[in-house]
Amino acid sequence: MTYRPSGAVVAAPTMSLPEELGGERNYDYRYGWVRDFSLTLEALWRVACTDELNLHVGWLTRSMGMNEGIVPIMYGVEGERDLTEHHLEHLAGFSGSRPVLVGNDAWRQRQNDVHGEPLSAAWLMREHLDPMPPDIRQLLRAMTERAARDWHLPDAGMWEARDAERHYVSSKVQCWTALDRAVRFGSHLGSEADVARWAAARDEVRRAVLTRGWSDRQAAFTAAFDTDELDASVLLMPMVGFLPADDARIRSTIRMIEERLSHDGLLRRWQGDPAGFVICSFWLVSCLALAGERDRAGQLFERLADRVNDLGLFAEQIDPYSGEALGNFPQAFSHIGLINAAGDLTDLDAGRHDLPPAPERLIPASQKAVGR
Repeated sequence: MTYRPSGAVVAAPTMSLPEELGGERNYDYRYGWVRDFSLTLEALWRVACTDELNLHVGWLTRSMGMNEGIVPIMYGVEGERDLTEHHLEHLAGFSGSRPVLVGNDAWRQRQNDVHGEPLSAAWLMREHLDPMPPDIRQLLRAMTERAARDWHLPDAGMWEARDAERHYVSSKVQCWTALDRAVRFGSHLGSEADVARWAAARDEVRRAVLTRGWSDRQAAFTAAFDTDELDASVLLMPMVGFLPADDARIRSTIRMIEERLSHDGLLRRWQGDPAGFVICSFWLVSCLALAGERDRAGQLFERLADRVNDLGLFAEQIDPYSGEALGNFPQAFSHIGLINAAGDLTDLDAGRHDLPPAPERLIPASQKAVGR
């Protein structure tokens, strides 16, 4: 799903295929999301497809640039920024699911997790980026500054909620990721890298998440600050190294999310979500693998992998009762989840993993870490 002239990777090559038959969540996915793009780079890195990396990174740096205001979270395949949503009233929609939409108004949203994904991908590819090109160094430094400045602001979250902004835990965690990786890169981000200030901001984010993101009532990290709602996006916490997977709080979170949001091996994003979200289901595999639960992780992986359709492809979601594919198809997110979960299982079997150590074992914040 790569647009070869520019190097863009689209979320899906389709539009308005419904997340729920007869429902209204029928979005246009024919664009490049920074989140999807960064996770795609991780998947390519895992399977040693390095030839594509320069082309894809080139698209990201050209498209994003940096300007004042909210950082766009998605772009057209040529870097277009105005993706205003339109209704096609003359079309009935798939299985009568209306509206039929062209464009996607998520481009207007603040999604603070967008700061962390590029830095996380760059950290994984640090040997490939050595020496780091000046435009990439400038982009990563700018994203770090945005994370330090904006992490405390509410946002729409990675599921792109269209009601009120909230203090989503996964968005805070990804701001922490941006700052953490920037501290690790240290002087590799140039003479303007303010590592001590970034480390202080990183530690402030972490304290806020541990204090306001945890629910004693649920015995889990929750969707947003000061709420008891569960959300599968917090499974990212051990995957980015915010806390180790064997931490008691993470183990409890994994257990509660699996108990409350899972059905027949498919994990919903939140309570009330009508279908299993494929990448979240593979995130559960990764978390189990990182926690050392190899048998359970492997069994769940096999069950999920068997749910591909007759073409060997995944849509965005799967109906947990009928097994029907839902949402746009094929979905980059879903296949990224499969590849990265397979990589986590392989790393576990080989006794290795590239994730950074837990924060308790990091070097003192006052020291300048480097990315080697």
